[in-house]
Amino acid sequence: MKKIIQFFKDSYTELSRVVWPSREDVISSTKVVLISTVAVAMLLGFIDFLLVIGIEVVFR
Repeated sequence: MKKIIQFFKDSYTELSRVVWPSREDVISSTKVVLISTVAVAMLLGFIDFLLVIGIEVVFR
């Protein structure tokens, strides 16, 4: 039981040392992730579209 209590005390101590990002940093990072995700999805969709057209041309 002492080990469990010590674990939670140590965890609390470590969490107090964490430097949390500001709200602006989180929003900025989220925008970058969303824009990157959409860009990669569009690129992969375009490549898929070209491959489908290429396969249809070859097999017709």
